[in-house]
Amino acid sequence: MPPTQPPPDPRPAGAAGWLYAFADVFQQHWLLIFTGFLFVYSLLPFAAPVLKQAGLDGPAQLIYQPYKLMCHTYGFRSMYLFGEQFVYTRDEFDTRTGLNTLANRGLNGDVLAAREFQGNPQMGFKVALCERDVALYFSMAVGGVIFGLSRRRLRMMPWWLFVLIGVVPIGLDGFSQLLSQFPNSPVPFRESTVTLRLITGSLFGFSVAWLVFPIIHSTFEKG
Repeated sequence: MPPTQPPPDPRPAGAAGWLYAFADVFQQHWLLIFTGFLFVYSLLPFAAPVLKQAGLDGPAQLIYQPYKLMCHTYGFRSMYLFGEQFVYTRDEFDTRTGLNTLANRGLNGDVLAAREFQGNPQMGFKVALCERDVALYFSMAVGGVIFGLSRRRLRMMPWWLFVLIGVVPIGLDGFSQLLSQFPNSPVPFRESTVTLRLITGSLFGFSVAWLVFPIIHSTFEKG
């Protein structure tokens, strides 16, 4: 009998074939890709102050500047390395920098200056992502690891639970802070704390992972 011929490759040739191949790889390894990206995205900002401390300002800006497009990066809501403290309250930040971010309910030019502030040898150098966002994206990555270790058997988080522990805490903390800082706001002025930012960011990030990763897995399985 003549040898059996392998079935023809259904994928088109050229660039379209490469796209099909990428889609196959992505479908098989999407969790690793997403989780790896989230770990890099949440931890790379810590390299910026390391580079600043080493005197490598140019490479540090390659991290600081892109992250400014995704985060407010206020100096009084960020972490610091190589300084006297790991975090600074808003009052402490204003005292040490000479800025006045609290004037006019926090909406003045000094707030923009606080966004540009990257640190100094005394205070340390700023992590390129704010406290809440670090917790949010890192906890999403941890959620991806947990989902992978469960061999993707973890069922989707119920919507009511997602709202209760994911959305409500971060919404109350974030929006009450935001609304209180508008000029002439009837809401009493408040500034959140690093503890609240880390907790609410982590709850939201982990909840998103618990909700979304099972949905993506189910979609690929059906496909």
